[in-house]
Amino acid sequence: MEITVVHGDITTQDVDAVVNAAKEAGAREAYIVREPILAALGAGVPINHHSGNMIINIGGGTSEVAVVSLGNIVSWSSKRVAGNKFDAAIMDYIKKKYSLAIGEQTAENVKIAIGAALPTKEKLEYQLRGRDLVYGLPRDISINSNEIAEALNALLIEIAISVQNVFNMTPPELVADIMGKGMLISGGGAHLRSIDDFFKRMTGVEAYIAEEPLFCVAKGAGLILSHLDVYKRTLFNKRV
Repeated sequence: MEITVVHGDITTQDVDAVVNAAKEAGAREAYIVREPILAALGAGVPINHHSGNMIINIGGGTSEVAVVSLGNIVSWSSKRVAGNKFDAAIMDYIKKKYSLAIGEQTAENVKIAIGAALPTKEKLEYQLRGRDLVYGLPRDISINSNEIAEALNALLIEIAISVQNVFNMTPPELVADIMGKGMLISGGGAHLRSIDDFFKRMTGVEAYIAEEPLFCVAKGAGLILSHLDVYKRTLFNKRV
């Protein structure tokens, strides 16, 4: 048996391709589950309940925003703006401001160490080394968390616009539910400092970081495998 995680905007043709690939790999049964469902489930959301819950899952390649109710995705948005784009934005910021070239791994290290969604009075500092674009020699600089917040701001605003668009597509009753309980943030992007405050400022709705946000999708998949009969109706498709 195999659980295959797919984005919320998967097409019928994509489903067929994924199922066939799983079958060729030796799986007897293949269950196709949309990633926002797994993220919500792994974050502790009672996905089969009638009330509405919003999950903002910021992964490596995509950020998905979804409202989940009665085991289904009611409204959603998916953008290819996430961790990888964050790293590229940090690289570009340092290149333009300091005339210094750094690699993807260094950018990711900076993001993990001092990544922030909002500037703060108490700035975190990080020492890094790159290649001077003028002289071609190694050079060390110190960068702070407020600069990273500046570098990521445009990308985070794109995700916030997705959140607003999902609200616009959601039935008023479910919007009221979300206003009462807040939004959950999962995925690696949830580790950015002040990311919850950022979304609260942008939407006026409380936001909370899921427990172990990086592992929400994996935990959701494990829960479905362990309680398949309970969650069968949350499955996007099944082929035997």
